[in-house]
Amino acid sequence: MEKTDLKKILSVSGEHGLFAYVAQSRNGIIAESLATRQRVPVSASAKLSSLADISIYTDEADIPLRDVLTAMAAKLSNGPAMSPKSDPKSIKAFFAEVIPNYDEDRFYVSHMKKILDWYEDLRNYASLEFVEDEENEAEKAEEAQEEKEA
Repeated sequence: MEKTDLKKILSVSGEHGLFAYVAQSRNGIIAESLATRQRVPVSASAKLSSLADISIYTDEADIPLRDVLTAMAAKLSNGPAMSPKSDPKSIKAFFAEVIPNYDEDRFYVSHMKKILDWYEDLRNYASLEFVEDEENEAEKAEEAQEEKEA
């Protein structure tokens, strides 16, 4: 399975699950649900978040979501995560093991539940191995070279 590019994985406000960016459209973008593979138009006014842009508050610096997901995968041996409907104390205890210094005042259980959902979506429909920024840059350079040659 190929690595997941978190820059192309989107959370769409008001929609359940994760979406992969497909293309720009006149009124927004076209995205594909990871779960159903159904393509949907997403309005330019919709609130979109790329998973690459999300980070978790800690007592020191913020931790990129990629690092949190990687730590979760290591802790769970790439296995399933607990249900987001689990007891909030269990969820907090799990995240305390994964991110021991998370900021309890700004990283809420609702955020943790969302991350548990995202982890499962990525585990089931994409990959928990992520494209590194250097790989993204190399891919862009390759595409630019191909366009020049065409």
